[in-house]
Amino acid sequence: MENKNAPVLVQAEGVCKYFKVSGGRVLHAVEDVNLTIHRGETLGLVGESGCGKSTLGRTLMGIYAPTKGKLVFDGKEMDLHNKRERFAFSKKAQIVFQDPYASLDPRMTVGSIIEEGMVIHNMYDAEGRKKRVAELLDTVGLNREHANRFPHEFSGGQRQRIGIARALAIEPEFIVCDEPISALDVSIQAQIINLLHNLQDELGLTYLFIAHDLNIVKYISDRIAVMYLGSVVELASSDELYANTLHPYSKALLSAVPIPDPELEAKKTRQIINGDVPSPINKPKGCAFSSRCPVACEECSKSVPPLREITPGHFCACHLVEKK
Repeated sequence: MENKNAPVLVQAEGVCKYFKVSGGRVLHAVEDVNLTIHRGETLGLVGESGCGKSTLGRTLMGIYAPTKGKLVFDGKEMDLHNKRERFAFSKKAQIVFQDPYASLDPRMTVGSIIEEGMVIHNMYDAEGRKKRVAELLDTVGLNREHANRFPHEFSGGQRQRIGIARALAIEPEFIVCDEPISALDVSIQAQIINLLHNLQDELGLTYLFIAHDLNIVKYISDRIAVMYLGSVVELASSDELYANTLHPYSKALLSAVPIPDPELEAKKTRQIINGDVPSPINKPKGCAFSSRCPVACEECSKSVPPLREITPGHFCACHLVEKK
């Protein structure tokens, strides 16, 4: 769980990630993101599909090198354009993917899948790797005998446990969980969430947890960042964000979260967002949300609001939110 006195493990300073598309155009997937993630913390990342959550996660853990900006890990600025430094960083940061079946090589045994990272990073001898695989299978709640089976022989929840074991194999400090439960049955989701919680407590892991389910994000996260069209528009502790939502986009997102009480759910006012998400190729001038925002003013269409600290620890990028 979050410790405000804990050192910062991951820091993004003005991070941007652009992709060239047809016609010489540029897709702005991530735009000027500033984030810090403390050691031992879980930072939740939410937003609608296509807002750049997964791209940001993959940039923070080194799959993509930032187009602009700095990525600092444990106090050291990372040069992810340098292959040697990128390779060394891959031992410190790993990822758990959304689809546990698509992310596992169907031609490899479970033992080989988990062992692969150890082979690449020259960890242990053959006997030591075999022992480590058995330990990891125990850790994620699977049998040691499963090492000789193939991914298609397992259920979705079991395959995700294999994916988690693979991520843990090289003893990383930081794990990006990229919607790790969205492809699983609800009953299995709780098991995976509890497993991630327990592993964090036991191993001191730091998570970036990306998801659509806002109830799950609230449960597992210490702080939550809300993204819209590649930018972070609000950032606060989990309890603070839900109790005192500031950004109009965040308010609309949270109004869509179902309440497990029929009477309260019936009385709830849903905030509908009209219009379409602007293109990340032709981003509008000013606030990206202004064309859909119910309270936008003239200033919103002219300049991009910076992410400001409105109250201690609560940041919001909106011209109409005043500091308190």
